[in-house]
Amino acid sequence: MHPRVLILVALLAIPFAASTLVRAQAPTLEERMSQEEFTAAGLDKLTPEQLKYLNDWVQSKGVSEIGAPIRHRDGTSTFYADDQDREVVESAIAGEFNGWHGKTRVTLENGQVWEQVESGSSGFRLQSPKVKIKPMSMGSWLMYVNGCNCDIRVKRIK
Repeated sequence: MHPRVLILVALLAIPFAASTLVRAQAPTLEERMSQEEFTAAGLDKLTPEQLKYLNDWVQSKGVSEIGAPIRHRDGTSTFYADDQDREVVESAIAGEFNGWHGKTRVTLENGQVWEQVESGSSGFRLQSPKVKIKPMSMGSWLMYVNGCNCDIRVKRIK
């Protein structure tokens, strides 16, 4: 291969490698929290050195160890930074479940909120049915609802 081509390939690879390194780091507290949350937690009162120490501590623990969701600038949240953090969720739907109707949201007794991402609808009337949510391939999740013998792909929104 011509040396100029190798240099060009190397120059094009540098930004990609740098962006990969940046993504591997846990976001700072300032990035994770809204300004109101940051102030309510009293973090605005920390010296720059104290805040750096706390952010370094968060970085050293990693996202999975501290278990906090990452809030993105577009308002969405990532609850599981990588596939190793994903475990089966077992709980029950808080209150009545009336089946799937497009973008159905269900709140679980453990406080999590999940939304239907797969099309389809089915009607059921169940009171606080138990659910099992299993991690699937490519970051997706499958929710099984006891009593209706149904399962559907969902995403966690809270």
